[in-house]
Amino acid sequence: MVKGNIMKKFFASLAAVMMIGIGGLQHVEATTIAFEGTGTLSGYPVDASATFTTSANTISISLSNLIVNPTSVIQNISDLAFTLSTGQTVGTLTSSTGLERTVAANGTYTDGAVVSTGWALSSSGGGLLLNVLGTAIGPEHTILGAPGAGNVYSNANGSIAGNDPHNPFLAGAVTFNLNVAGVTAASTITGVTFSFGSTEGNNVTGSCTRGCTPSVPEPASLMLLGSGLAGLGLWGGKRRKNA
Repeated sequence: MVKGNIMKKFFASLAAVMMIGIGGLQHVEATTIAFEGTGTLSGYPVDASATFTTSANTISISLSNLIVNPTSVIQNISDLAFTLSTGQTVGTLTSSTGLERTVAANGTYTDGAVVSTGWALSSSGGGLLLNVLGTAIGPEHTILGAPGAGNVYSNANGSIAGNDPHNPFLAGAVTFNLNVAGVTAASTITGVTFSFGSTEGNNVTGSCTRGCTPSVPEPASLMLLGSGLAGLGLWGGKRRKNA
């Protein structure tokens, strides 16, 4: 009877270990993928990053301009196009936020409130497009990089500094929340194109910098599962030996 109780406890513990291991293999609530796009447009360097988080029917995006002390509005982010591994081309922009920044003619700036971006979401070829050009707010609310030394946009020319049609800009990390039916935590971003400036066609292809390969089980989960399977093997061998 004592031996029987020991066996029951052993198998109960083993089952718990294996369930933890299997849960670690299967339970993924969200996936994060990051892209960066760098290049030169009309002689000016551009550099942008986008971080995507996919979960059930949802995509969250953080979009940033990495250029410090930009010279021209052509260095500002105006569009973001991307494709999904699960093929969605339709969705809804449920919310978006960004910090408004107005740059004066002397390169100093004033920050306003955190506001809705006014950007729009649409289908684009085989994927989705976030854009400000062609919306009611554009060409305002393109995404501006950080100021230079002395906290001043000392390089800014007339397309940024004191430019009424282009001011205010958005600064810092600008966020977008999308509802896209059929997206899951297993959905990944397969391609990204960043667009810059206040006219269409200034595009740079992004390269994946994080989450570029499908997620793999955590080492701890694999060890737990392996321990459980090893325990089963040892127990079976012992029973055959004692038979």
